[in-house]
Amino acid sequence: MKVAADTETIYLDNNATTRTAPEVIEAMMPFFGNRYGNPSSIHSFGGTVRRLVERAREQVAALIGASAGEIVFTSCGSESDNMAIKGFYREHGGKTRIITSAVEHPAVRNTARFLRDGRGVPLTELPVDGEGMISPSALDSLEIAPGTLASMMWANNETGVIFPIREMAEAVKARGGTFHTDAVQAAGKVRINVKEVPADMLAISGHKLHAPKGIGAAYFRAGTPVAPLIHGGHQEGGARAGTENVPYIIGLGRACELALGRMEEENTRVRALRDRLERELLAKCAGAKLNGHPENRLPNTTNISFGGIEGEAVLLHLDDAGIAASSGSACTTGSLEPSHVMMAMGIPYTYAHSSTRFSLSIYNNDLDVDRVVSAMPGIVDKLRRLSPFV
Repeated sequence: MKVAADTETIYLDNNATTRTAPEVIEAMMPFFGNRYGNPSSIHSFGGTVRRLVERAREQVAALIGASAGEIVFTSCGSESDNMAIKGFYREHGGKTRIITSAVEHPAVRNTARFLRDGRGVPLTELPVDGEGMISPSALDSLEIAPGTLASMMWANNETGVIFPIREMAEAVKARGGTFHTDAVQAAGKVRINVKEVPADMLAISGHKLHAPKGIGAAYFRAGTPVAPLIHGGHQEGGARAGTENVPYIIGLGRACELALGRMEEENTRVRALRDRLERELLAKCAGAKLNGHPENRLPNTTNISFGGIEGEAVLLHLDDAGIAASSGSACTTGSLEPSHVMMAMGIPYTYAHSSTRFSLSIYNNDLDVDRVVSAMPGIVDKLRRLSPFV
């Protein structure tokens, strides 16, 4: 019998989206009611809201070690990525050259390919090794100049693998290039400090760190020229026109404040839960194999393949057991092809097709892990008996 999608569901798909924290909802609620002023208005009713929007900007900036004036509020991580990459192109035109990795999120991958195919921008997609890792030395043989934009994700959304962002950013900057990073999965889970990592641009998404969907932020280091995607009014310092989404901005600020205070828990208790889940699934499930670097990963993420069976079938059986997981990026759900991340890592087809991502949060506990460990071996055994590949 299928378990309803309610509080009984074991939710292990936090890299797709997270539960909005109760504290975030509480912070947002007044701005749906009597605090409805427009922050651009000159009167005090709107001015009070403006001050709170700027406080939220400071909270977001604090999460990544930035200055408040370097933060632009957007609708999501995808918009932040597009704003950075397309904005860079509009500033540099025919001089633009883009370098990314082969495992980027579609928000970066497809945007870079759009500029390649539609605007003739030279694009290099650097390969990763079998553990999903990239070496800074991969940049050594490439032409990097002031018109070059390197966009490398801080952490992979499917495997959780963390790239050597500081080293890559330093290598690009030393040769006059510009560095952008999609930090959507990393923000709130691992320490980010743009005073130490010379990234020029960075993307954050609220719904990956317990804020609601529909709000994000882009970081632009002071002095980085980027043309806006949306023209109109003066909002966001002229970087993004449109009346500010005040309730969601307030929510994102509160979520970033909470994430900063909970990072130790992410890297201790949540990591321990992830490690136990991973260890027991690898030991108890036939044909199980870890995808990604064994150590250099986000503390909440494990990606495991179960050789010879279909990942979609695994997810459907887990869903019947009241367990929510994923086969990869939520932005590519519906595709029958194996993940481009698994393919770039050289994972054999029969393993790539069964890759299953479990991504935890601070709201998970030992009982959740017990349920998954109890259910998963039987699911794998059943599907392997039915598989034409086994």
